[in-house]
Amino acid sequence: MSQPITVLVVDNEPGYADLAGSMLEREHDAIEAIAATGADEALAAFDRRDVDCIVSEYEMPTLSGLELLERVREDDPDLPFILYTGRGSEELASEAIAAGVTQYFQKEPGEEQYALLANQITNAVSQYRAETELRESERRYERTLTTLHETTRDLMRAETKDEIYQSAVDTAGEILDVPVAAAYAFEPTDGVLAHAASMRESRELVDPEMTFERGEGLVWEAFSEGESAYYEDVQGTGVERAQTWSRSELIVPLGTHGVLVAGTEDVDGFDETMTELLHILAANTEAALDRAEREQLLREHDRTLTQQNEELTRLNHTNEIVREINHGVAQASTRDEIETRVCDRLADTERYLFAWIATSDDDPPTPTAWAGVDAAYIDRIRDDGDCAPEVGVIRETLATEQVQVVRNVLEADGWAPRRKDALTYGYQTVLSVPLVDDERRYGALLVHVPGVDAITDSEREVLGELGETIGHAIRSVEQTRAMLTDSRVELELTSHDERLLVNRLSERIGGPITLEGVIDRADDEVVVFVSVPSTAELGSITEGWASVETLSVVSGGEDETLFEVTLSSTPFLDVLRTYDVQLREATAEDGTTSLVLEVPHHVETRSLIEGVQDSYPDTELDARRETTGTRSARQVDTYLEERLTDKQFEALQAAHYSGFFEWPRESTGEDLADALDVSPPTYHYHLRAAERKLVTLAFDGGSN
Repeated sequence: MSQPITVLVVDNEPGYADLAGSMLEREHDAIEAIAATGADEALAAFDRRDVDCIVSEYEMPTLSGLELLERVREDDPDLPFILYTGRGSEELASEAIAAGVTQYFQKEPGEEQYALLANQITNAVSQYRAETELRESERRYERTLTTLHETTRDLMRAETKDEIYQSAVDTAGEILDVPVAAAYAFEPTDGVLAHAASMRESRELVDPEMTFERGEGLVWEAFSEGESAYYEDVQGTGVERAQTWSRSELIVPLGTHGVLVAGTEDVDGFDETMTELLHILAANTEAALDRAEREQLLREHDRTLTQQNEELTRLNHTNEIVREINHGVAQASTRDEIETRVCDRLADTERYLFAWIATSDDDPPTPTAWAGVDAAYIDRIRDDGDCAPEVGVIRETLATEQVQVVRNVLEADGWAPRRKDALTYGYQTVLSVPLVDDERRYGALLVHVPGVDAITDSEREVLGELGETIGHAIRSVEQTRAMLTDSRVELELTSHDERLLVNRLSERIGGPITLEGVIDRADDEVVVFVSVPSTAELGSITEGWASVETLSVVSGGEDETLFEVTLSSTPFLDVLRTYDVQLREATAEDGTTSLVLEVPHHVETRSLIEGVQDSYPDTELDARRETTGTRSARQVDTYLEERLTDKQFEALQAAHYSGFFEWPRESTGEDLADALDVSPPTYHYHLRAAERKLVTLAFDGGSN
């Protein structure tokens, strides 16, 4: 059935309007006629109802047909208006056409005129409706374009991708008038399309948890191919209902960002205009996403540059502080002075709140120097002992010889006792720097810094190098002190470890054995002189012991025999060499050795003992005592080290250890020459040269 056509028939003759209306309805089923007698009644009917066409007489009492036309045109300039009059003249026809009537039709006798009039009405109304629809469509398209332009401005102003996705789907729902609109963003890490936004009205239909994995569904297919796809009836594609919400869907990729999806409940619900509009929206959305991505990269780049500049500024400041510390340390003459200057300079900066140093000589490590903090804080650390959280960090620092950082003491495990102190003094980051040199660990430097995780990697490296500088400086001043004084530490050790050579020898002979002396030769070769009871028999141990290279008798007596043993360097001797320690006495019996070591004052005894125990675990410390030698003895040692050649020093050592200077002599020059693997004349040459220099020191004060 055709769409109804409402026709208002106006005539001044009572009953004629009804008759004409009936005749028009008879001629065309779609026509519904309304009769009005006179212009006033016609205007009233026109105001009350929607009218598609007016058929009016010209001559009427109050208003003529053309005057009625003028009134109607004020409300609707394009409404079909047919002047149907019994008065016919060319003059009237011209006036009517000039006034804008749709058609001029003259009344004639007979019913045929109504068929012609009905045809005129339907044609005029069809054209009117088409033009009206076209104008409405144009206006709607203009409104849509305006909306798109406004949306584009919003998209370009949006700061985040989430805002862009949401604006796009809301606009899609508005301009297309669809029940479903959603956007899915590509997540490169997981390789999926994840829900990014959906139209507010369709959130009950769209599952925000849904994702499309590789090769899954129509949405992924359109995205992977980079081409938009339109499905007139999704149910006919075989896709599961869980993956779609509508009968027809339009899917448009957003470049590499994701896709924009719109759906309707009708089959083939998208016309060409809707498709074009969605593509325009998608293109604008993609451009906005590109812009947002670029701006995000720029912001991240700016943040990175800002951070790098801040780090560089801090690093330059730290380097300046370190240079000043190095200068002060170089001028210091004692360890206490070094530690004090380091703490004072660090605490005197805006970068660090306070600093303190703990020595590794104490167990647990305790503060020895501090600056920037009151003594009450240091006393709490000392009172807490092993329970102090700082002690754990210091021990880890010394064990690894690496810088340790507590990034936030308010959250770090074990730091609850320092929460109040941290808030009171204003620190959250704690840095622990090992004070080490190549051979020894002296302690740790702790620096307290405001802010969470406030130490950069570069700053950490610089402060780590500062720790090494401090370690070398401490070693240097202690060595200087040792050279100026004869203070020594004497350690007595007992070792039951079966891997110790003298323990093995004592078990081999079943009696006591005394180490008379050690000559440390080049190429890791060591010559030792040992005395054993004359009744003992070492035999040819070189055949079964890889560590012993040669074994020979230097001298023999009624009570004991002196052996010379050549062997490769042992772990025990390596430790003594590393710490510059002298072995003064060593006596072994029944697999147990008593050792006396002379240790320079600057050497950390605990590290030395740990070094021995690493290779010989069954070793323990019996006694530790301070000793002071005579100035003259120290001068002789220094003179011999400076004036004697290595060969001369070896010859003198061998003569001393073997009893060559005893009377009667316990060894001969030939015996010692064999022990040192040189000819007798060569040995006597080196020994005489050493004796001459020693005598010169005694009589001339070492002037030659």
